[in-house]
Amino acid sequence: MQYEPLKNTLGKLVGRKPRMRIWLYRLLDIHLLRTWHVKKYLKAWHKNRWNGAVILDAGSGFGQYTYFLARLSDTHRVEAVDINEEQVNDCRRFIDHTPLKQRVTFRKADLTRFLEPETYDLILSVDVMEHIADDEIVFSNFYRSLRPGGMLLVTTPSDRGGSDVHEEGEHSFIEEHVRDGYSVEEITGKLTRAGFGQVETGYTYGIPGNISWKLGMKYPLTLIGRHRFFLFLIPFYYLLTYPFILILNILDVHINHSHGTGLIVRAWK
Repeated sequence: MQYEPLKNTLGKLVGRKPRMRIWLYRLLDIHLLRTWHVKKYLKAWHKNRWNGAVILDAGSGFGQYTYFLARLSDTHRVEAVDINEEQVNDCRRFIDHTPLKQRVTFRKADLTRFLEPETYDLILSVDVMEHIADDEIVFSNFYRSLRPGGMLLVTTPSDRGGSDVHEEGEHSFIEEHVRDGYSVEEITGKLTRAGFGQVETGYTYGIPGNISWKLGMKYPLTLIGRHRFFLFLIPFYYLLTYPFILILNILDVHINHSHGTGLIVRAWK
């Protein structure tokens, strides 16, 4: 399954319609479990650093996290970068029609070449590193771009079934991934070599989250991929499954998992 064509299609549908994009953000906030986990940690960070932060959304995609971060405080400044120029342009057009345009910038950038020495108080990277082969270069760039005391927040699939790979020889459900998932030891080692002195990891998408992901993402996308006819059935499918998906998401975000198919990582300079 390739997400980029789907993202581009959604981007075109809502690109020039600010209200539609905001509704898309709200839908993603509810639907995507990773958003529940990311916002939990961003709100915790915000309690301790609520004034005048400079933030990088590294791999901003649709821009929903950029929008969320900019609205946390009137004094935050958010820079968002993504390698997909079409998505960057869509997000830029959207943000120019909002009161946030003075504090938010979008630009195209390759994270393997992106470096702004000691500029950011927070760098956010949501489900990006599994798409980048030269990940250690990116981790080094993140470290060098943070101010002393700054924090990096990363989410990525784990090696415990991330990318829906559970056994040797299986292929990732997401065709754009260059790795199936990180182990705790691997990502901790790479961040430590990049210079980070403190690294904390936790699993996401435990048993409840894994079931939620299959019900909410894998099964419907697989059906749509087989035949476009299933698009007409999706509203009825979610009408039946969404109450269960929401309950599973709530459980997943409130449980400390001993293992899971996702990782959330915090590292400090």
